[in-house]
Amino acid sequence: QVQLVESGGGLVQAGGSLRLSCAASGRTFSRYAMGWFRQAPGKEREFVAAVSGSGVRTYFAESVKGRFTVSRDNARNTVYLQMISLKPEDTAVYYCAASTDYSANPALSRYNYWGQGTQVTVSS
Repeated sequence: QVQLVESGGGLVQAGGSLRLSCAASGRTFSRYAMGWFRQAPGKEREFVAAVSGSGVRTYFAESVKGRFTVSRDNARNTVYLQMISLKPEDTAVYYCAASTDYSANPALSRYNYWGQGTQVTVSS
């Protein structure tokens, strides 16, 4: 079992930045690929970014490429999502998730454990 707790969400103006963190329980954190997903009101949950267990490989949705970066600190059991140049359309609840697949994967169905989410609101 892996428990995930996100933090770092909030209200920011368009063009601003936020860094989300996701702290994981357990001793085998490095064995899991980690992903970030988001869900806006009335929309389906969508993939944002993923990072492999080692942290070497990353994968991004086209809508956030060049603006978001994903990283992890396996010693701290934490994964981060750094977001810059935020847009109002980035407004959503952001979730981190863990996959027993070692490699980064954009498919929601590949993720076994989910956090409760953190709200990100970008005002225009």
